[in-house]
Amino acid sequence: MPVIEVEHLHKRYGDKIAVEDVSFTVEQGEIFGVLGPNGAGKTTTVECVQGLRRADGGQVRVLGLDPVRDRAEVRQRVGAQLQESQLPDKLRVREALDLYRSFYRNKADIDELLADLGLTSQRDTAFHKLSGGQKQRLSVALALVGQPEIAILDELTTGLDPQGRRDTWDLVDRIRDRGVTVVLVTHFMEEAERLCDRLAVIDAGRVVAIDSPSGLLARVGSAHQVHFRPLDPLDEAVLDALPEVTGVRRNGDEVTVTGPEGVAQAVLSALADRKVRYGGLRVEQPTLDDAFVSLTGRSAQTGATRTIDERSS
Repeated sequence: MPVIEVEHLHKRYGDKIAVEDVSFTVEQGEIFGVLGPNGAGKTTTVECVQGLRRADGGQVRVLGLDPVRDRAEVRQRVGAQLQESQLPDKLRVREALDLYRSFYRNKADIDELLADLGLTSQRDTAFHKLSGGQKQRLSVALALVGQPEIAILDELTTGLDPQGRRDTWDLVDRIRDRGVTVVLVTHFMEEAERLCDRLAVIDAGRVVAIDSPSGLLARVGSAHQVHFRPLDPLDEAVLDALPEVTGVRRNGDEVTVTGPEGVAQAVLSALADRKVRYGGLRVEQPTLDDAFVSLTGRSAQTGATRTIDERSS
């Protein structure tokens, strides 16, 4: 039985429909991503899963429980790192964990949790003195202090620098290694591709696709593009004749060659054989953002509408 079942979820605030029709299941032990731009309905969806919001339609089951009717039990078994959370400035890390730990019947070992999350040296540090990354790790520690079966992490890496983001990704992997099922809410494509076993792509309050990251990429095809500027005369027919090449076009002094995985090596070998020098080489491959644009017509990073051929413009 899935640990989370969401069927035709609907939620509105006055005249605004936040979630139109969302359905998905989450299997035990997976990292399940809820992916979409800001305002797509992701946070409202997981708040209904946690029992923080009452759905206006549809059904939600968490570990076989109704998250509203059985809220107290769900909160014992589901930990959450909220999109925005704040603690008193002078509250120390260990004090916060001791306080939150007192709310649960299954209590994690705090020293072990601090070590796992890289916070041992900050155990006596006041909240306002923590870095952004340390605050995020503390937020995750508070979500895990009751030894939950499910952890919901909402926009976990927003505001972190690239290194802090990657450190946090490693942390999510370690959470799963503890046997915890993870629901990861994000609008970062690289994060979803790096971490998630499966993704529910949400746009304008609806699920538009559920698949693995590789499955979503397959929906936009496997075409790779090799861009370069030839510095010597080049007969483009030579490239067009390569079995790995599906298309060649020139835009000014730049040549773009399209083909499946392996096309870059074939092009570079052909150029080397003919002693054609080149500059400005770059290789592009399909991304999760391309898949999102293909499904919705806009980017999940910004929510802005994009034309499907924008990447090649």
